Order: sequence, then C-alpha cells, then structure tokens
Amino acid sequence: MNVSGARWTALTALSAAALLVSGCGSDDDGPGEGGSGGLDVVAGFYPLEWTAARVGGERISVTSLTPAGAEAHDLELAPQDVAAVGEADLLVYLEGFQPALDEAAGSEAGDAAWDAGQAADLVEGAHEEGHEEGEHAEDDGHAEEEHAEEGHGHGDEAADPHFWLDPTRLAAVGDALAERLGELDPEGASAYEENAAALRADLEALDEEMRTGLADCAVDTLVTGHDAFGYLADRYGFEVVGISGLSPSQEPDPSQLAEIATLVRERGVTTVYTETLVDPAVAETVAEEAGVRTAVLDPIEGLTGESAGEDYLQVMRANLATLQEGQSCS
Repeated sequence: MNVSGARWTALTALSAAALLVSGCGSDDDGPGEGGSGGLDVVAGFYPLEWTAARVGGERISVTSLTPAGAEAHDLELAPQDVAAVGEADLLVYLEGFQPALDEAAGSEAGDAAWDAGQAADLVEGAHEEGHEEGEHAEDDGHAEEEHAEEGHGHGDEAADPHFWLDPTRLAAVGDALAERLGELDPEGASAYEENAAALRADLEALDEEMRTGLADCAVDTLVTGHDAFGYLADRYGFEVVGISGLSPSQEPDPSQLAEIATLVRERGVTTVYTETLVDPAVAETVAEEAGVRTAVLDPIEGLTGESAGEDYLQVMRANLATLQEGQSCS
C-alpha cells in the first residue's frame, strides 16, 4: 500500500471511531441514563435523602449534607457544602430543623430550595391534641394537660420537625416531591409518579403493621430521650414524654428529671427509651431513678453501623418490635 492509501485508511478508521464515540453519548440520554442531564439533588439529612432516592430513582443523583453517624440537628456546613447547595438542581430540606442549612437555603439555593415540611403538615408544640388516629388512646386519667404544663423543655411554640416517624406523612412528602421533580424534569414525570406510588404502598404497608402491632398495649405513655416521637405517638395512640426538648441539646434541669421519674413510676412505665446518635446519659438517669430498664428507639435522623437495619423501612420495623416489648403490647 502506498503512503496516500495508508493515510486514507487511517483517516477512515478515525472517523469510524469518532462516530462510535458520538453514538455512545446520543441526545437520548436523560436524567440518570448515563448522560449529563441527570438532576443533582441535595438533601438535608437521611429521611429526606432516602425519600428522594426512592422517588427520583435512576433519573437523579442524590447526596446528603449530614454525614452518616452525625447528629442531624447539629449540622454545620463546610464551604464545599454551601457550594453544593448553590449548584444543586433541587435542595430538599426541612425548614427549622437545621439552622445552618436554613441560612444556606436562603442565600444560595434560590428557587431550587424545596421545604418538605409544607407537604408534611407539621404540628406546633407538644402534640397535646393528638391520639385521634390511635386505636388505644383512651382517657385513662393520665391528665395530658399535666404533661403540657410541665413542658420538659419542649419549646411550646416550635413546630415539631420529626414527621417521618409517621409513615403516612412521609408518603405525602414523597407524593409532593414527585410533583416537584416532574416540574424540573417533565420527561420523567410519569416515572417519578410511579416511584412515589410504590413508595406510598411500602409506607402504607408499614403503617398497617404498626397500627396492628401497637393496637393493644398495656402502657400508653412513651418516655423518650428527646421529644422526637410526637407524630409516632399521635398516629399509634401513645402519649409521649420527651425528657429533652425537640432538639437533644435542650436538656432538662434536675427538678424536671425528678418529675419525669415520678411520672414513670406512677404510670407503670417499664421502659425509658434511649436513642442512636444521642448521649443516653439523661435517659439512663431517669430510668435508674425510676427503677426501670432502657431500650433503644431510633428516631432515624441518620443511619450508623449500629442501626437496627439498612434503611428506613427496616429500622422502623425494628422500632415496632422494640415498642411492642417496651409497651407490653399483645
């Protein structure tokens, strides 16, 4: 073969290779399909990350700003975290739960900020008007107003952010998130809707398991390390007493600890619940003073290697088993 023929062969081969490469990156690529068009979603902490991943599926890339094993309430943002908030297609956060993220959402995220609390229908205060959903929330003389008056550091005007411990509220957030993602990615709207429907089915099945499993409990006062379980208590018919406030940093004084220990004894409570990611010392003090045991009830603000499951559904079912034993449910 002469020199010009060799050059022609080489050019032909290069052209074919270029066509192959361009074919691999066709304009059919969409979010999550190998192209550059996938939605970049940043979530504030684990339950929002898990929900976004379930609803978004393969069409999005989702990351959490709260590292595994970190206390979500205490989130501090590094410069690269603030930059990620500003660059995200969607920021899924919970206004009022993580102050540092609230600030970044206001200054960096703009229209990309999406507050899950709007769909969750947050409750203000200490859930004094709960129990309408529960199967065994009868008035047995426990005087719920006594709990409200004692306060236990609740911060009565604050909205309780821990909505995800009621699976039905988390399902509502999934539905609303699907709608928001569909606005950003219209071609994926049907996929988001289907994913949210599958998520809702899983959460409604979990809710039914919990309603059945907690329908007949001998003890209906739930004493927890901090006031994270109000929505769970309202849904399944308990009165919750949080030793600390809505944030674990709201520690009670010694007189309040003594009052709660007295309440534990008077109401026949057999278990005081400590939590993952939170120092158990305060809850253990109450349990020791009252002469009862402790067990771990997970508020699922984040997962660790010590979590009793690999995702939200597994940990909630572990919580159900813990509650059935701790509340003497038949």
